[in-house]
Amino acid sequence: MPDQNTPGPLPVTDVAALGEQVLTEIGTAVVGMRDALQVALATILAGGHVLFEDVPGLGKTLAARSLATALGLDFARLQCTPDLLPADITGSSVFDPATRTFEFRPGPVFTGLFLADEINRTAPKTQSALLEAMAERQVSIEGTSRPLPNPFHVLATSNPVEYEGTYPLPEAQLDRFMVRLAVGYPDATQEAEVLTRRLARRQEAAPVRQIVDPATVLAMQAGTEAVPVDPDVVRYCVDLTAATRGHHALEVGASPRGSQNLVLLARAIAVLDGRDYVLPEDVKRVAVPVLAHRITLTPTAWASATRPETVVTDLLHTVPTPATVRTP
Repeated sequence: MPDQNTPGPLPVTDVAALGEQVLTEIGTAVVGMRDALQVALATILAGGHVLFEDVPGLGKTLAARSLATALGLDFARLQCTPDLLPADITGSSVFDPATRTFEFRPGPVFTGLFLADEINRTAPKTQSALLEAMAERQVSIEGTSRPLPNPFHVLATSNPVEYEGTYPLPEAQLDRFMVRLAVGYPDATQEAEVLTRRLARRQEAAPVRQIVDPATVLAMQAGTEAVPVDPDVVRYCVDLTAATRGHHALEVGASPRGSQNLVLLARAIAVLDGRDYVLPEDVKRVAVPVLAHRITLTPTAWASATRPETVVTDLLHTVPTPATVRTP
C-alpha cells in the first residue's frame, strides 16, 4: 500500500521550471559552475550522490550549501580528518546520569544533504560508515537500524593533488556515487566576478533563498521517475558500459550499477531540459561523470598517463549511437 504522505509526481514542465529557478538562485552565490551544478541537481532528482574531486578553494562547499538551501533541505557539513571515527558520522548512545539510561544522539548524517568535506582525509573504517547510508538510506548503530530523512543525499569532496595523509576511496565506495565531477578553475572574467561580488556584499556569507521544500523535492523526483526511456536508449547505456569491460586499457570495467546510473541521470538531465523523453545525447553528456570513476586502468595504461575520462570519451566515438526519435 503506498505511503499516504508520499507526494504525487510533478509534471515534467513543472520540474524543469523549478529546477531552473533553483539553478538561477544558486547562481547568485556561485559563479561559473552552471554545468556542474545542473548535473549535481539532476543527480539529486535521480536519487543519487555526488563526489566533487578537485583542488581546494573552488567553491565546492559554497555550492553544496547553496544547493541545500535552495532545495529547502537540512544541511550538515563534516570536515573529514584522520582521527575521525564512524560514530562521529552516524552518532552513538550517551549515558544520561539523571535517568540512568543510554540516550541516542544522532550524528550529522541525519540530515537532508550531508557534505563530507575532503573525504579522502579520513580512514577507510570511517569512510565505510557512509556505505550503508548511501545505499539504503539508513545506518545500523549498536544493532539497531535507524532510517535517515527522506530525501537524503551525500555530497563529498576529495582532493586529488595530495597523497600524504590521505586514504583513496576504494572502488566499492566510489561506485556508490552516481557521479564524480570536477569544477576546474574559473576563467579570468569569472574569477573577477567572484571578487567583485565578495566586495559588493561586504561579508563572507553569500545568502541564497529557498525555492522549494523537501516535499516538493520528493515530488520532483517522483515526476522524474515517471518519465519512460526508449528501449534503444536503454540498450545504448548497456552497450557503453559493456564496452568498458573489454577495453584494452582497462583492468576492470563498470558494473551494471554504472549502466543503471547512466540511464537514470540521462533521464534527469532530459527532465531538467523540459523533455519527457531521453535522447542519446543526454547519455553522452553524462557518460564521463558516471563511468570514469567506475573503471580501473591497467598498470601499463596508468604508467602511460592514460586518464579514465579519455577512455570513456573514446568509447563515445566508437560505440554506435542509436537513431532514436520520439514517437508523437
